[in-house]
Amino acid sequence: MIDDLDPLIHAPKRLAAMAILEISTQATFPALRERLAVSDSDLSKQMSALEAAGYVEVRKSGRGRGSTTTFRITDAGRSAYRRHRRALEAILTSDPSPDVVPER
Repeated sequence: MIDDLDPLIHAPKRLAAMAILEISTQATFPALRERLAVSDSDLSKQMSALEAAGYVEVRKSGRGRGSTTTFRITDAGRSAYRRHRRALEAILTSDPSPDVVPER
């Protein structure tokens, strides 16, 4: 269960970005920045980490003010995200050990 958690995806901003990309064909830089409520530099940092892992593909078109950056989840990214999500769901829905006393 815990072994399937991906530390790269687990960071909240990257997890949210992957969740958005998993249900989208693609997302633009401004759309992701707005949905995540982060700065340009923060989004660039988060997405660069995901790109370096092969989890997202980045496409840039144009130059300067008219340029557009779009992100798309890769097959490897989709697989990693789904594995991570299943692990989180298993942790959150698992029955406690008999030695664990639930809070009332």
